[in-house]
Amino acid sequence: MNKIMTGLGVAITIVCASVSAQESTVSATMNVVTATGTAESVGTVSFRQGEHGVIIEPNLAGLTPGPLGAHVHQNPDCGPGADGTPAGAAGTHIDPSSTGKHEGPYGQGHLGDLPNLTVEQDGTVKIPVQAPRLKMADLTGRSFMIHAGKDDYSAQPGGARKYCGLIK
Repeated sequence: MNKIMTGLGVAITIVCASVSAQESTVSATMNVVTATGTAESVGTVSFRQGEHGVIIEPNLAGLTPGPLGAHVHQNPDCGPGADGTPAGAAGTHIDPSSTGKHEGPYGQGHLGDLPNLTVEQDGTVKIPVQAPRLKMADLTGRSFMIHAGKDDYSAQPGGARKYCGLIK
């Protein structure tokens, strides 16, 4: 009887750990954005809580090689803005403290400022980055945006919006 109860306890622990791990990971299917909406998928980006912030794990292909700016935006909407801006409906970078500043992932500005993603020469992105100030709760009801160029964390937040996904 003790062996059965021990086995049952181990099984329950494994199931609970599995459910907990699934709940602590969210992802976004990333699509090319246009003035009329979204187009083909370029892959997914997963988010999970790490010891020192949220770990962002891209699995993307078909992007332009080089560093690309990435941000968490306010709204879970990758549609065009009222003015036709691709993914304009996503709004601006999340900024719950209303800093109005663009200081990068280690500064005290927008919380949505993230490290640049590194696109390899073959157009893939698989190198994870860490967002030290983000928590999983900050991602609820948001979109993830990848821009057409590098973010310099001052005047140029990466240029045009190129890829967008709803964080679920």
